[in-house]
Amino acid sequence: MTETKEPVITPATPEYKAAQRWNIIWVVPILAILIGGYLVYRSFASQGPLAEVRFETADGIIAGQTEVRCRSVLVGKVEDVKLSKDLKSVMISLRIDPESESLLRDGTQFWVVRPRVSVSDISGLGTLITGAYIELDPGSGGELKTSYIGRETPPATSRSIPGRRLVLTADEAGSLMPGSPIYYRGYEVGRIESRRLDIENRQVVYEAFVREEYAGLVRRNTRFWNTSGVDVSVGTDGFKVRTPSLQAMVSGGAEFGIPDSEPAGAAVTDGASFVLHKSFDDAVNSTFLPSMKFLLLFDQSVRGLAVGAPVEFRGIQLGRVADISFNHNPVRGDRRIPVVIEIDPALLRSETRERLDDPEYQFLGNAVEHGMRAALKTGNLLSGALFVDLDYYPEAPSEEITMTGDLKTLPTISSGFAQLESKVTAILDKLEALPLDETVEKITKASDEAATTIADARETMHEIEQTLAAARETLEDPAFRDLPSDLKKTLNELQESVASVGPNGEVQGDLRRTLDELRASLRSIKSLTNTIDEKPSSLIFGKESSGNPIPRAPKK
Repeated sequence: MTETKEPVITPATPEYKAAQRWNIIWVVPILAILIGGYLVYRSFASQGPLAEVRFETADGIIAGQTEVRCRSVLVGKVEDVKLSKDLKSVMISLRIDPESESLLRDGTQFWVVRPRVSVSDISGLGTLITGAYIELDPGSGGELKTSYIGRETPPATSRSIPGRRLVLTADEAGSLMPGSPIYYRGYEVGRIESRRLDIENRQVVYEAFVREEYAGLVRRNTRFWNTSGVDVSVGTDGFKVRTPSLQAMVSGGAEFGIPDSEPAGAAVTDGASFVLHKSFDDAVNSTFLPSMKFLLLFDQSVRGLAVGAPVEFRGIQLGRVADISFNHNPVRGDRRIPVVIEIDPALLRSETRERLDDPEYQFLGNAVEHGMRAALKTGNLLSGALFVDLDYYPEAPSEEITMTGDLKTLPTISSGFAQLESKVTAILDKLEALPLDETVEKITKASDEAATTIADARETMHEIEQTLAAARETLEDPAFRDLPSDLKKTLNELQESVASVGPNGEVQGDLRRTLDELRASLRSIKSLTNTIDEKPSSLIFGKESSGNPIPRAPKK
């Protein structure tokens, strides 16, 4: 076996060259870095501004998912959610799209749209499927702003909707709440947007909105009043019941208008402030501007007279009662009740108002001299409410207007129930003076006698009943039943007897003859009487016959 020799390989000698500083391969990473940097720049440059909004809670808000919308158009997204430093709220970071950067300005509002159910409204039901989102309502300012305090409840109307925005102030909130309607003559023209408590002035402040087409109805002398619930009042003019619409009864509501006695005032601008009155009557009475005060001193009870009661002249209201207090009567020992009344000159005649500025004009002076007096009258029998009535009483004694302290005092007169009470008291005094004890004793005796009489009457009635029973038995007797036939037979016999006595009857002829004989006998007796009278002895010796009788002298 032969051995083969491996060929000897001579190693190559390497060539050494100097390294190159630039290689084409570096173009790729450089381009990648440049493109990445450009994309990063574009990414940061294309991002819109970042706004921070403070909310009380982050319920339903998720970073990177919750959208920011303006009129349901996507304008941004929630970028971060974190607690505030005081741990009393949450800070929401919103990334707004660059093209929507102009929405972040002064007056812009943010609120979370989620399902809400209230007495006046139901909203956000669509978020049950899509999830909650943040609604943006752009403000009216021009400066960019990135820090806001979000609303916990959505506004009733958007700031972008044209209309008149007003401020209403009230002493009590009542049932008026955001979303409650605002009416003009029963027609809805706006809504209450918000309410808050002004601690400094101790008032409830409302932000109200009236739609653009009805903004001209709001004038400087417009009155606003609360129409929430059922308004029931009792006064001198009876019971009043006002019922608004069903929606106003449930969620509250407000209404406005201009008094009929006033012309329309000047138009108002946004931010105008008005007083929200408790009721329609309060709004009407707000036009009452008294400038004249008088004092009335009543010598009777003023129970039923309240502050605010009307002062009338024959049914026309001239003023109202301002105060009822003994402080207005400084005279000690005077038991009369002081009542201060106010009179509005606008309710008087035009010629009277023109003469009020004349210092020589004595307002009500001439009227008092001619018998004008103030009296308390009953306005409502059910409630007993009183009012002050000014009227003429010609029989009243002459009086003048006097001064009591700083107030002019008008003379008064008792009337109505006061007069009736005095008359009733006088009658009761007379009744008290009567001998009632003796009268009652006599009445008692009379009642005893009446009781005895009644007992006797009862016995008599018993006897009458027995008599009637006997009479009933007699009537039912068969013998009594034959009585009519026997009576008829007797009547027939009586008729025959009467017929025999008639002009043509036998008895009539015999009666005539008997009467003739009776007349002859009477003549004979008369002749005998005359003879005895002339000659009494003739009764013994007989009558002398003479051919020439001597006539008798007449009797004297």
